[in-house]
Amino acid sequence: MAAAVAGHRRRLGPALREALGALTLAAVPVGFVVLFFVVPVIGMLRLGLWPQGHLDLGGAFDVLRRGYIVRAIWFTLWSSAVATAIAVVLGLPAAYALYRVRWPGARLVRAFLAVPFVLPTVVVGIAFRELLHPGGLLGWTHADGTAWAVVAGLAYFNVAVVIRVVGAAWAGLDPRQAEVAAGLGARPLTVLRTVTLPALRPAVVSAASVVFLFCATSFGVVLTLGGLRYASVESEIYLLTTDLFDLRGAAALSIVQLLAVIVLLALAGRLGSGWGLAGAQTAAPTRSLRRGDAGPLAATLALTAIVLLPLVTLVVGSLRVGGHWTTVGYRNLAAGNGCGGCLPGSVTTALLTSLRISLWAALLSLALGLLVAVVVTRRSRSVTVRRVGSVVDGLVMLPLGVSAVTLGFGLLVTLDRPPVDFRGEPWLVPVAQALVALPLVVRTLVPALGSVDEGLRESASGLGASPLRVVLTIDLPLVRRSLLAAAGFAFAASLGEFGATSFLARPQTLTLPVAIYRVLGHPGAATYTMALAASVVLAATTTVVMLAVESLRAPRRSYTRCSCTGARSGS
Repeated sequence: MAAAVAGHRRRLGPALREALGALTLAAVPVGFVVLFFVVPVIGMLRLGLWPQGHLDLGGAFDVLRRGYIVRAIWFTLWSSAVATAIAVVLGLPAAYALYRVRWPGARLVRAFLAVPFVLPTVVVGIAFRELLHPGGLLGWTHADGTAWAVVAGLAYFNVAVVIRVVGAAWAGLDPRQAEVAAGLGARPLTVLRTVTLPALRPAVVSAASVVFLFCATSFGVVLTLGGLRYASVESEIYLLTTDLFDLRGAAALSIVQLLAVIVLLALAGRLGSGWGLAGAQTAAPTRSLRRGDAGPLAATLALTAIVLLPLVTLVVGSLRVGGHWTTVGYRNLAAGNGCGGCLPGSVTTALLTSLRISLWAALLSLALGLLVAVVVTRRSRSVTVRRVGSVVDGLVMLPLGVSAVTLGFGLLVTLDRPPVDFRGEPWLVPVAQALVALPLVVRTLVPALGSVDEGLRESASGLGASPLRVVLTIDLPLVRRSLLAAAGFAFAASLGEFGATSFLARPQTLTLPVAIYRVLGHPGAATYTMALAASVVLAATTTVVMLAVESLRAPRRSYTRCSCTGARSGS
């Protein structure tokens, strides 16, 4: 009996230490998310639902029955659903062509098609306005100012998610099942319908749910293309908060949005491990093009042209004023002229501010994301450790879909009393942007850390290496490319963040997306050209970052286990 008790204590000791270690690692990112996300969101909801110090749910339900609120909810639902369907239809052929087969230029096309996802939403909106206005290339469609312009912008912005998530799953499919079906006489379409698509169904549903989530919470695209006529839940929260100061209405809509986000995140998490652009890291395609691949390849090249068209239109528009070619828009950027003093400084200063803030936000989100990824990927028999990982993983995913407007306004109205009187602090902007980028960082690092063989860590520990030394000598060298890619994603996402930053930006922290939106608010051809030129600069900067990120995303190595040492060697 005594021996059994002693054995139980010996087993409990390592388990307890492991649980405490996981809790310690999780404490910093959890504390960060709770302080700068959970508390502000709850504070925003409290102002709307407890207006007189007591709960008033009746008032919130009355808000949801208002005609314009019902229209905003309905427009959000149907526009997001249609945009999701379009993104899936356009993304599936490209996912096959870019991840299943090998052809010249595929890697460059893959990188380019990822650009729209991290483009600032304001830039996407302006590019589509320039393309669809009566004098634009597609002005004959008369789509400018319509709901279909918003749908097109949403699909354009999110098609990269479908390509990445479904492409990652497609590249990992075992080709032998399809080959057997083809060998038995099944036609290619039959193989696709009966073998391939059923295997891809979890990835497709996961990608579609995430795209719907991003569409339903889009802010800049709807605000720029929809104007006052077409408002989504997100833009309506912004208008209720800033123009009408109707906190009860904003809180009610925020609750509806938050519940929808939780359901969609749970659905996507159960149906697949892909969580959008940052989650897809797969082996490089090994099969060369065949005759039957002509259709998907043509569709991919057509999609590339579609993605390129608004960007080219944006560049052309920035160089033409009154039907004449000119660089006055770019000259005004450096001088700060052309918008009647609407900015505290030049747009060049705003770009430099954006770069500096994005760098700090990327470093912060990378540090926090690495801690989260370590906790999430810990292989343990302890139920406590696994539960800690699940809770932390779900917590850091919430900023993916919760209104950035709610977050920004919540930071202002919640962190405004000692000892947390942070309102007006310049570091609050990179903190908010780090929250937005954190889910992308985690989804980039989790697959990489999860693929590291535990035998390597155990071998290093058996040779006397401390846990910190194991991380430094085993984990970090194997995931260094993923770390750099995660930093790039975080930098690009922070560079284009608009919703929360629009509330928090001050003259010394005025970012380029906010500056562009302010310039657009002043009429005049010269002002509009200046906004187009600033959008080109921002889009070019984001594109360069994305191309650099794609160059870092090397194919995974395969490993074989050495029978004598338990270690793996690259093949």
